Amino acid sequence: MKVILLKDVKGQGKKGEVKEVSEGYAQNFLIAQGLAAPATQGTVKVLDNQKKAEQRRKDQEKADAQALGVKLGEMTIQIKAKAGEGGRLFGAITSKQIAEVLEKQNKIVIDKRKIVLEDPIRTLGVTKVPVKLHSDVTATLSVQITEEK
Repeated sequence: MKVILLKDVKGQGKKGEVKEVSEGYAQNFLIAQGLAAPATQGTVKVLDNQKKAEQRRKDQEKADAQALGVKLGEMTIQIKAKAGEGGRLFGAITSKQIAEVLEKQNKIVIDKRKIVLEDPIRTLGVTKVPVKLHSDVTATLSVQITEEK
């Protein structure tokens, strides 16, 4: 009997797959537990439409991330901080501060966890900061740290 898996089933497959299983296993376990549904022409067609819609959504997300990446690559944000001798900052600039300034200055909301900062910025000057916008899209943002008078 052909069934469409509604959830991941250990030993059978992942959600959304069409599998051939014995009729007793399908009726008594998979369908009874709500793990699968019988694979009719209608349900297979619905599954295909859902997969296409999901793919379109993922493509749109990637396109939006690429557009935002281009915008971030062209921009430089400025942050003022107190500094001592030799351009060394009192404290450090973290990804949270970069995200806040980006939102305040440019109205671009980016989660601080997407800003890939190995170590906090501790010196004056321009620093290139990678921003992971999508699993396939990484942009580089220029952050200029200037001395606060």
